[in-house]
Amino acid sequence: MKLNWANRVTIVRILLIIPFVSCMLKINDPVLTQNAQNAMRYIAILIFLVMAASDVLDGIVARVTGQVTKLGVFLDPTADKLLMTAACLLLTSQKAGIPGFILPQTVVVLIVGKDMFLLLGFLILYFVTTQNHIIPVSIGKFATTLQLSMVAAILIAPEASILISGWIWFLRFLWWSAAATAILATLIYIRTGSRYIEQHEQNQ
Repeated sequence: MKLNWANRVTIVRILLIIPFVSCMLKINDPVLTQNAQNAMRYIAILIFLVMAASDVLDGIVARVTGQVTKLGVFLDPTADKLLMTAACLLLTSQKAGIPGFILPQTVVVLIVGKDMFLLLGFLILYFVTTQNHIIPVSIGKFATTLQLSMVAAILIAPEASILISGWIWFLRFLWWSAAATAILATLIYIRTGSRYIEQHEQNQ
């Protein structure tokens, strides 16, 4: 199967998770100097911004060129989930988290739990209907956008908190907004998936 440009962009985004994780794991490395640690964080920020931009780019390319494919429909949310899972787990840890701005574990559980639940739901849909059917909903994309903003805000927090008083409160707003949106998205996906299964059974 020949890959179109939109799918290639998505695959590059998935591959960029590796250097992103590598840089994040070094931002608190005691072997490195403070400047080197900061350099690792800046590189991680740059990689993350490239990945976030590519998330928008691959969708635009697919629509403009008319190259929306089943593979692309599967790869795009998969790339988002892999990136967010990696970023959330890193930012809640003492080894890779931003000192003073550690992401609460409850938020991570809700965000990552949503993605794990959706994966389970996808498998259930496949076994019940024998169809590889992905049901996109607007709240899902909004939840991803909110989570990307949350991660970016945490990564730049050391500088932003100096320039903007109350940055930690803005972060807390993003944390819990992202968590609440993840819960809402999960409920909507459950309802949408249940309706699809019901329609499938009625057509049998």
